[in-house]
Order: sequence, then C-alpha cells, then structure tokens
Amino acid sequence: MDYKNAGVDIEAGYRSVELMKEHVKKTMRPEVLGGLGGFSGAFSLAKIKEMDEPVLLSGTDGCGTKVKLAMVLDKHDTIGIDAVAMCVNDIACAGGEPLFFLDYIACGKNEPEKIAEIVKGVAEGCLQSDAALIGGETAEHPGLMAEDEYDLAGFAVGVCDKKDMITGENLKPGDVLIGMASSGVHSNGFSLVRKVFDMSRESLETYYDKLGCTLGEALLAPTKIYVKALKSIKEAGVTVKACSHITGGGFYENVPRMLKEGTRAVIQKDSYPVPPIFDMLAEEGNIEEHMMYNTYNMGLGMVLAVDEADADRTMEAIRAAGESPYVVGRIEAGEKGVDLC
Repeated sequence: MDYKNAGVDIEAGYRSVELMKEHVKKTMRPEVLGGLGGFSGAFSLAKIKEMDEPVLLSGTDGCGTKVKLAMVLDKHDTIGIDAVAMCVNDIACAGGEPLFFLDYIACGKNEPEKIAEIVKGVAEGCLQSDAALIGGETAEHPGLMAEDEYDLAGFAVGVCDKKDMITGENLKPGDVLIGMASSGVHSNGFSLVRKVFDMSRESLETYYDKLGCTLGEALLAPTKIYVKALKSIKEAGVTVKACSHITGGGFYENVPRMLKEGTRAVIQKDSYPVPPIFDMLAEEGNIEEHMMYNTYNMGLGMVLAVDEADADRTMEAIRAAGESPYVVGRIEAGEKGVDLC
C-alpha cells in the first residue's frame, strides 16, 4: 500500500506545479522575493515606508457554485479570474492596491493539465489587477470529493495609505453615483441560476440570439476586475467618497454598506442597460424584480459616489481604463439605505 493507492498522487502534484509555473511567472512584481515552491510566499514591504500611515487590507472569497458550470462545460481557464476578482475588488473598493494573491484548489483527483488551466485563469486575474501570485495549494480529497470535482478559493492582501481609504464618511446629499458595467452574473447567485436553467452540457451550449452567445458563455463570463479603473480615477485627481462592490445580496445589501448614517442612495434602474442574461433568468425562473436586485448585480459590478463637480472626470477616467461607466443616481438625505426607482 502507498499514498497513490490511497487516492493521492504526489507525482501528479509535482507535474501540476511544473505546468503552472509559466503562468505564475507572468504575475511577478519587483517586491516578490524568492520563487515558486517555497513553504511561504515572500513579499517586500519596502515601498510601504513611503506612505504616511500604511494600512493592510485583505480579502478572501471563492467562486461559489459557478465552479459547477466550469465542470459541466469542461472549461477551466477563466474560473480563476473570478476567484481573484472577488478578492481584489473588495480591496479596491476600500481604496487599496492589491499586492499579492494566494489560491487554494481542492479536488477529488489531481489532473495536472486541468489544475494548470485553473491556475492560468488565476494568473490572468492577477495580471488584470497587478497582483503577484506568490503561492497556493492544490489538495487532493479522495473519498470527500468526486474525482472530476474541485473547488477554488483565494486570499488577497493589499495596501492603502490611511488618508486615501474610501470610507463614506464625507458623503453628502447631492453626490453623484456612478456605476461600472458588469460582464453578467459574475460569481454570485449561481445556486439559483442552477435551479432555473438546465445544467446539462447540451443546454449550456445552446445559442441564443438575445444573448449573442451560448447560455454557458453568458453565465461563465468572468467577473470584471475594477482595480485599474479605480486607480485611473485616483490618478485623475478625483476623490472617491464611497464605493460598493455589488456581489451576493445585490443592491439592497451592498449599497447601504458604503453609506454613512443620514444618507440614502437613490438609483435609477433605467439609467444603464441591464444585460439580457438577467431578463432571461427572471423570465425563465419567474423571479420577481425585487428578488433579482436583491440577489444579482443586474449589470453594475461596482457603484461609487463622487462629488458632482468630479462626475465628468470620473467617467473619463473609467473609460480610459477600458470600463463602461454610467451616472446611475444620487445621494440624498434620509435613512441609511437604497431606493431603486
């Protein structure tokens, strides 16, 4: 008897590491010390000394049951982008710069080529957010997970000078709300998605004119990463007063998290285009509107508040970063919360 007969292939683990190295190397930053394969990832904090009062920010998350779609479609090269996005977007909306990322893959059986494809997506997410992929873990769980199943999660660390943190404390009535377009469902609400749509490969590979792609392509579209857009806004000299990453809980849970007491967000639902995947989801699942906005991003992956005088500059900076911005509402005086009208 040996470890391989027990279901864990050590040699496959070594091969996975070799296959993923080329992807990991692309994410390196000057601050990274050492190479892949050590017991820990090392990252120099020398540059942080230039800040007046540096604050470390962290985020950890996974892709939820969206991973199931990747399994059904046998497409694993983008799900890693989602894992990175869910972490670094949280750091960015607090005003931070993501520094590095670590991933954790749990699988029933280590298939090196598949693991390398997953890590390829993680590396792409790191490239999109200028974060270094400095470590990770691939764990085989025979008997706990089916051989063809896996789960993916990650952890990111970022930094921000305390004076640049986005806290919402300077919000005032009249501030403008700007939303940045999402790529679709992103990585939340997939347990409901999987109840609404048939998750067979045949169904997911069906093309729909109203989507302009197959159902699977629309649902598996990777989560947008907004790090560079927020950096572009900062470099334009604009102060973001408050920011919300629209994830699980949709508008009703996430928008109030960026507000201070005595302020209320008012968002116009017709101020931006809602991607057709959401209309299709609501129709096929007979999901009422409030529940849709309480579960999904409905086409806006991030909402931020700026002074009215800075609205045009903010829009220009977001476009310069390659994202699509919309003026979607305003801050008003009132009980802390959000109105969708």
